[in-house]
Amino acid sequence: MLEKIASGLGVSLATLFDDASAPINPVSRRADRTPWRDPQSGYIRRNISPANFPSPIQVVEIVLPAGVRVAYETAARDVSIHQQIWVREGTIEVTLGSVIYRLAEDDCLAMQLNEPTAFRNRTRKPARYIVVIATERSRASRR
Repeated sequence: MLEKIASGLGVSLATLFDDASAPINPVSRRADRTPWRDPQSGYIRRNISPANFPSPIQVVEIVLPAGVRVAYETAARDVSIHQQIWVREGTIEVTLGSVIYRLAEDDCLAMQLNEPTAFRNRTRKPARYIVVIATERSRASRR
């Protein structure tokens, strides 16, 4: 549901987790970051990048519990969103459209968010990974 809202607003999902009331500051402190936990899956998401800082890049930390699958139906946007997934602990399976990538610790996957995407942890241990997101407005929306 959140991915659909982000698509409708033409922003990345990470943007929805920024604290709009936070002052613009180029520094993000650990103590100021509030994790968000999905009540159904237990998936934990924490924005690492400074909130509200005007940058086309965002860094997010994810903890995907054992046995969990999280799927996103990516819709057309006025922005081009690129992601790189860097696995820090455990293993995950990333499905981009019909292609499945199996990633182990320290593997990194570069991808563009232009088709349905799913993340799955088939193991009995949580997986932790870093998502680096770069957003580029399309030429038509820059005018």
